[in-house]
Amino acid sequence: MDKPKFKRVMLKLSGEALTGEKGYGIDFKFTNKISEQIKALIDMGIEVGAVVGGGNIWRGRSGSGMDRTTADYMGMLATCINALALQDSLEQIGVNTRVQTAIEMKEVAEPFIRRRAMRHLEKDRVVIFAAGTGNPYFSTDTCAALRAAEIEADVILLAKKVDGVYDKDPYKYEGAKKYDKLSYIEVLEKGLQVMDSTATSLCMDNNIPILVFGLDKPENIIRAVKGEPIGTLVSNLD
Repeated sequence: MDKPKFKRVMLKLSGEALTGEKGYGIDFKFTNKISEQIKALIDMGIEVGAVVGGGNIWRGRSGSGMDRTTADYMGMLATCINALALQDSLEQIGVNTRVQTAIEMKEVAEPFIRRRAMRHLEKDRVVIFAAGTGNPYFSTDTCAALRAAEIEADVILLAKKVDGVYDKDPYKYEGAKKYDKLSYIEVLEKGLQVMDSTATSLCMDNNIPILVFGLDKPENIIRAVKGEPIGTLVSNLD
């Protein structure tokens, strides 16, 4: 197997990615395929942190007329459900894991403590960060960027349903153009839907590259860490 390009990665999975072919909830058959790819990363000597969104269960903005703060906290709890599902899937195949949450729920997970998270990673445990940043008005994208900076990750692997970054929605527009590389500034100026602007700015300030790729084929995770030309790379293009 080719030598991996990165030593420590932050894998950001959208909640929708866990739905597989079901289109809602959690498709455990597909989640197990993702877990097998994460196990392959561990076997390659790569340290893995992970953040999972909650959009397959609840989207904060979907609560029409609901108080935004309440809706966002509900979304944070949805990410905890997904994190526990991913943890179970990984441990079923022998991968040691820890779930750390930004909202304390000591009966099911550890609170987020940076030094403890770093130690888990050094011991080849997958650390799944749940409940976002613990604050409303911040997305799980921002959580991924923040935790990536805190654990000193080499890259954010942004696994989505679409296979990269386009100038417009490829599901709506047949002539949508896919980008191979972009700078952070281009993403912000063009208003491209990579991560939200807070997350993108945080990555830019801390020089954390973002590799956006499709999760329609779980093996794309391995291709990404091997440095194969896949998806769209967002970084400082100097």
